[in-house]
Amino acid sequence: MSPAAAGTRVVAVLATLDTKGAEAQYLREQIELLGGAALLIDLGLVAAPGSRPDISREEVILAGGSTLESLLKEPTRQAASPVLIGGATRILKERLATGRVHAVLGLGGTQGTSNCTQVMQALPYGFPKLMVSTVASGDTSSFVGIKDVTMSFSVGDLLGLNPITRKILANAAGAAWGMAQNSVQIEATKTGKPVVGMSNLGVLTEGTSLALELLRDAGFETIVFHAVGSGGRAMEQMMKDGLIQAVFDYAMGEISDELFAGLRAGGPERWSVAGALGLPQLLVPGGAEHIGLFVEPNQVPEMYKHHKHVFHNPRVFAPRLSAVQLERVAEEVGRRLASTRGRAVFLIPTDGVSRYSAPGGPLRDPESDARWFATLERCIPKTIEVREIHRHAEHPDFVREAVQRLIELAD
Repeated sequence: MSPAAAGTRVVAVLATLDTKGAEAQYLREQIELLGGAALLIDLGLVAAPGSRPDISREEVILAGGSTLESLLKEPTRQAASPVLIGGATRILKERLATGRVHAVLGLGGTQGTSNCTQVMQALPYGFPKLMVSTVASGDTSSFVGIKDVTMSFSVGDLLGLNPITRKILANAAGAAWGMAQNSVQIEATKTGKPVVGMSNLGVLTEGTSLALELLRDAGFETIVFHAVGSGGRAMEQMMKDGLIQAVFDYAMGEISDELFAGLRAGGPERWSVAGALGLPQLLVPGGAEHIGLFVEPNQVPEMYKHHKHVFHNPRVFAPRLSAVQLERVAEEVGRRLASTRGRAVFLIPTDGVSRYSAPGGPLRDPESDARWFATLERCIPKTIEVREIHRHAEHPDFVREAVQRLIELAD
């Protein structure tokens, strides 16, 4: 690729040019018709590229720590993929750091999608990432991960150009080029106050809405994350990236689901990152009295038929955990908070940790709650202040107290 003119937006195109050469070249032409520049990065291995790359497979492999000759001795996807992913990631990060690339557009089937999106997941939040994929109509969670990757279904297989493929690829080129024009940046708030990351569940939304209002009135901007596994992990990644400087962890269901195979499982790091980073954090066991399970419509699983339960919707079943199970949750919370040192407050809403266990809720069980709360107080490290508030988690008095304590920690 000849050097782009000053001000020209560059879209990097990731593709295996030995099998997707015509399609990648078509993307180049469409991007150039729009006034942009394309940077074709070859992620192929075995055969010669079917169109001219701007970054050759040899360059990608070298940046990934190997050589084409070495990989071709015993060419396997298992051996080649980490090298190609690592090399493309390094090349894109270097160009991004110097302002020479403004969006990335991937193209592929199952293997290509996996490789391209792993590169995309290594790039910063906000940098445009678009993946045209033959598998984008199924479960894309492993391809998106916790990053802002946009998936576009190719409908037909990506094996040659045809009336449908040309239109879909032209749309993708337009979308990537359009995103590359956007000048909005992720930047610090204008008030100078920390950005707050807040976890939420549907059974806490009224409380979250009030907290957002109170924080806004106090000059704080808040990013809310749906605590269904990916949300909590994304929040903690943004803590690591420095995009979040204070935490209101209102929802704790990701730990309960991690322990008991629920759909909201948050992974082994959940609830440990803020403490390790020393961020101010306000902690609440919101929504952790139950787990979420995908089931056949309105069918109660045998193992939970004796538990209090409710259907969040016909396919999502929410059984209350037993007192013994909740004690295990408390022990796990204590273990994960072990690295927290100061600037942390744990508030327990003793009248119910969610709408489901508040007065009149289908999962209300004060006796079980009392056992659980006692275990929490015993297991949470002494470096963290623990306080019981005799309100349920969405009660305005509880939310106001939680927000006020976080403001004190963050200021």
